[in-house]
Amino acid sequence: MRAVVQRVSRASVTVDGEIIGEIERGLLVLLGVTHADEQRDADYLVDKIVNLRIFDDADGKMNLSLTDTQGGMLVVSQFTLYGDTRVGRRPSFISAAPGNEANGLYEYFVDKTKAIVANVATGKFGAMMNVELLNDGPVTIILDSEKTI
Repeated sequence: MRAVVQRVSRASVTVDGEIIGEIERGLLVLLGVTHADEQRDADYLVDKIVNLRIFDDADGKMNLSLTDTQGGMLVVSQFTLYGDTRVGRRPSFISAAPGNEANGLYEYFVDKTKAIVANVATGKFGAMMNVELLNDGPVTIILDSEKTI
């Protein structure tokens, strides 16, 4: 499971011209699922993301986590995180999990996050989405459960 985590001042996701999810200060998480992922991959990433110390404390140092700041999280599914561009010019997405499998783990990730974070918004799995964000920093972290479990 891969996640691109961006610290944001605000973020929203729109489907068919309608905002379906938005947060103020917090994290935008783009989440990709591969064939080998299991619930433990989601458990690892949820714990890692909500506890990442990437928010400034009173001294301007990145010492606070999302749980410390009580910020929001916008979670958007993104199968293209498993795009393979090593051969040719067109990405291959064969490493991305099939829709049903990926959606189940995406929903599991969201549910686990909601148990910890009060304000969790989402995109719409499988939909064409427009994501708007105001990066704060910018601070962007890439996490991959395969490289740590």
